[in-house]
Amino acid sequence: MATLQTPSSLFRSFLLTLCLFVIPSLSSDSDPLQDFCVGDLKASPSINGFPCKSSVSASDFFFSVLGGPINTSNPNGVTVSPANVLTFPGLNTLGLSMNNVEFAPGGVNPPHSHPRATEAGIVIKGSVFVGFLTTNNTLFSKVISAGEMFVVPRGLVHFQWNVGKGKARLITAFNSQLPGSAVLPSTLFGSMPEIPNAVLTKTFRTDDETVNKLKSKFAV
Repeated sequence: MATLQTPSSLFRSFLLTLCLFVIPSLSSDSDPLQDFCVGDLKASPSINGFPCKSSVSASDFFFSVLGGPINTSNPNGVTVSPANVLTFPGLNTLGLSMNNVEFAPGGVNPPHSHPRATEAGIVIKGSVFVGFLTTNNTLFSKVISAGEMFVVPRGLVHFQWNVGKGKARLITAFNSQLPGSAVLPSTLFGSMPEIPNAVLTKTFRTDDETVNKLKSKFAV
């Protein structure tokens, strides 16, 4: 004979479900279980990052690549210099990372998303048009200048465009040691294996010739 659950038992079951599934999802990366764990990049990563190095030194906790300047001579006129667990293993298990983003005049950081992190950034130099799109296709955007800050909620598509007369520079920070980046143009037209043309022509209401031209531009 089946046992009927009372309202109080159902409520307790609901609270247990919250504890097991909802509450852990509020943080991006898992919390560390020790003071630090400098990543051993020669080992395979686990769910919370890389295994710890057996021997560390002071140099493991300092990183100088964010200083710039960096070369922005590329089709988009933007270059990103990352400080994440893959370039700065001292960040392993700490749940944060940063980027130095530099723009040539007119440079664009194309529409992209970070599936594992919220992004916060500050303009160091120049004037930058920053925008992100919500899941109901609303654009929030503003031109910001040196000293001004922006935030992009986790996973939302966003972009930056240098609208000033000279070069521009941002420093961005993420609540993940490896936020990931899905850049829409190269993701859609440069994937391996390729997305079938039939999918892309239907999606963008265009033809094979146009899709093939775009694929040639973004081929890996």
